[in-house]
Amino acid sequence: MSNNNYGNDPTMPAQPGQRPPWPQGQPGQQGQQGKLILGGSHNQQGQRRPYHYPPQPAPQFPPTTPAQPGQHQSYPQQGSPFDVPVRPGQDIPPGGSLQPGPMVDSPLPKGQRRRKRGRGCTIGCLGMLVILLIAGFILVPMGNRVMAFGSAISTQSPLSTQTNYMNLSQRTNMLVIGYGGTGHDGAYLTDSLVVVSLMPQSHHTSLVSVPRDLWVQNPPDSGSYSKINAVYTVASNGNKNPVAGGDALTQKVAKVTGMDVKYWMTINFNGFRELIDSIGGIDVYVPDAFTANYPKNDDPNVDASWITVKFKKGNQHMNGETAIRYARARYVLDNPAESTDFARSARQQIMIKAVLAKLKQTSTWPHFYDAMNALQKTIYTNLSLADLAQFEMKMDLNDSKSAKIGLSTQNVLAESTSDDGQSILLPQNNDWQRIIDYIQSKLYQ
Repeated sequence: MSNNNYGNDPTMPAQPGQRPPWPQGQPGQQGQQGKLILGGSHNQQGQRRPYHYPPQPAPQFPPTTPAQPGQHQSYPQQGSPFDVPVRPGQDIPPGGSLQPGPMVDSPLPKGQRRRKRGRGCTIGCLGMLVILLIAGFILVPMGNRVMAFGSAISTQSPLSTQTNYMNLSQRTNMLVIGYGGTGHDGAYLTDSLVVVSLMPQSHHTSLVSVPRDLWVQNPPDSGSYSKINAVYTVASNGNKNPVAGGDALTQKVAKVTGMDVKYWMTINFNGFRELIDSIGGIDVYVPDAFTANYPKNDDPNVDASWITVKFKKGNQHMNGETAIRYARARYVLDNPAESTDFARSARQQIMIKAVLAKLKQTSTWPHFYDAMNALQKTIYTNLSLADLAQFEMKMDLNDSKSAKIGLSTQNVLAESTSDDGQSILLPQNNDWQRIIDYIQSKLYQ
């Protein structure tokens, strides 16, 4: 983290008439050709090394409260999400086929590999929760297991409610927090931050993606700054206190977006891979073929080499590893459109639909016990199992008007560089209200 104050971060508004100086890069100016450029690039193939930020002082963490008996303790980039709605009857379009044009990533500093995103994985877990809750009451022998599962994944009792079981007229927002987990470089730096915004009565659903490189004050009122993806790991003391981490990141995202975000759910991507395997894989239609370089191991300390992955156009059955590679592949060799953040978002939406379709098949039900074991290592939340199930049942991502809102340099953000050399994002003209106004204008009302 840097100790420099780069402007009116929403946790410390500037005084009227005051405009702090900009860091290097002059926010307000777009990157090359006006495209979103998130700092950093991948290494030469075969020369990966562990994820790292520039050296910084170790954060001082407040003492954490020891876990009580039975308390959950073990828990297992941002792209340019598209704002353009999909036409009725149209499946997820091929990457880069909608306007505005595709955004590209800039090279990472030499010797550093860009971390992969997994935003699509986060939403797919919700579908499993509905099936588990229904199964718990239809299949009586599994009832106790489902209740134990609900207690393990949440700070709340399984059948309690914080939302009146989603019988609300006002918008309800949940922040989905994705991280790599143990065995990944930068294990608890958040790869994915997506606000799922739902109007329970109309089922109108919006997804708001928050860039991991957004430069914010961290911890609040400290005078120190970092990328927003470090807020969770600092507040949770390296995941030792996930509730503190989830609460802190939710509060920060609420300030940035202007949305009333109260609820959160963390997702460990390793567990999501196991979930897909536990239900026998998923059937996916691949609209565009591509070949890409992909890390042989999530942790470069184990194996820093690369492999080549290929996906042919058409229907394919994917296990957990193949599905994750398809959703997260970024270093595309033969189809530039598939290397964009827009294309990755489209692929992740395809995978979500495939997971939900598989979970609805009666042939999947005998695998629920294994699926619960996988999910128990994957998610943790401050919503009850009953509320999560209701939330998912009311979500409608198939609605052609559902909003996919991405913050980028093509709308409200600007590139810059911190004093310690990190590539960062700030609001254009240091105007945080611009972000709030933009999101409000795009939400599905």
